[in-house]
Amino acid sequence: MSKRDYYEVLGIEKNASETEIKKAYRKLSMKYHPDKNKDHDATDKFKEIQEAYDVLSDSTKRSQFDQYGHQDFNAGGFGQGGYGGFEDMNFSGFGDIFDNIFGGSRSRKKYNGPIKGDDLNYRFTISFMEAAFGVEKDIVIRREDLCDTCGGSGAKQGTSKETCPMCKGTGQVMSSMGFFQSVRTCPRCNGAGTIIKDPCNTCHGQGRVKKERKIHLNIPAGVFEGARIRVPDEGDAGRNGGSYGDLYVLVNIAPHQDFKREGNDVYSEAKINIIQAALGDTIEINTIHGKEKLEIPEGTQFGSTFRIKDKGIAKLKSNGHGDHYIYVKVVVPTNLSKEQKAQMEALKYSLSNSPLSYNPRREKKVFFEKIRDFFSGE
Repeated sequence: MSKRDYYEVLGIEKNASETEIKKAYRKLSMKYHPDKNKDHDATDKFKEIQEAYDVLSDSTKRSQFDQYGHQDFNAGGFGQGGYGGFEDMNFSGFGDIFDNIFGGSRSRKKYNGPIKGDDLNYRFTISFMEAAFGVEKDIVIRREDLCDTCGGSGAKQGTSKETCPMCKGTGQVMSSMGFFQSVRTCPRCNGAGTIIKDPCNTCHGQGRVKKERKIHLNIPAGVFEGARIRVPDEGDAGRNGGSYGDLYVLVNIAPHQDFKREGNDVYSEAKINIIQAALGDTIEINTIHGKEKLEIPEGTQFGSTFRIKDKGIAKLKSNGHGDHYIYVKVVVPTNLSKEQKAQMEALKYSLSNSPLSYNPRREKKVFFEKIRDFFSGE
């Protein structure tokens, strides 16, 4: 079943402000939160609302959605290079927010449990041609990685972590004030549930150190400006045995001096002279796939546009290519000599003062012959 438009999900207009988006989200999320709404479809609606808000509250994601719709999200894997597709939707973290709103009706967070590492962002610029045909490149990132000395435990070699005596390993302590009880993070172990008496000399008890890492990227043909490519498990190392975060590569495409891109189509300009425009000609133009012949028909006007099919950019997630469009500019001669000006004046007179009874085909032929003679110097 196809997804609903995100603006429709939140019940807002496409030009809605950030404030309007947040207001609509809060209202709907409270209405359909599973802890408050027991309808059988409340959970699905709640997830749909979260997904819509995640996209529309992010200016980059919202711009991509406005331009490409749902096709830019949940794109799946590229198959090579060891990473997933564009922008994997992730709704983790909403639980804590709604625990606070609805009084902690969900199970309490285990502070001493595994914590996934942070995601990293990397901005990457490729050339126009690399975006059109795809490219494999290596990048170097700096991330928090497990300490080789202690294996990520944070404890000095030959020692180990100990259970925190204050929270007894729970990572939380409870305090009472009359009828009220509150639970807070343990101040002794900062929620870890364990303490390190003899920290590692390399990481100083953190269990992680900054390291450089080389990442091999396989950028697919047809990737567009602003695309985010997810590389799983290449973010920061987790804590307490948690998994690595992900790396998100934001693609920028450098402009090309001759070609412009619109979707999967490519645009360029071609200059022709008056003779070619009047009589027609076959010219050679450059495309991203190499040189191509283009037929210029007789009587071509300034600004005419021609198309060469399937000579554009590869289409993502499908076969085929876009088209190449050529915008024609007719070059008008300047700095004419006296003789050339006289010939042009004669031609101008012949076109404006022809006899009433004339043969249109003959007149057209005479015009073309005079133009040809003008440029040939005869």
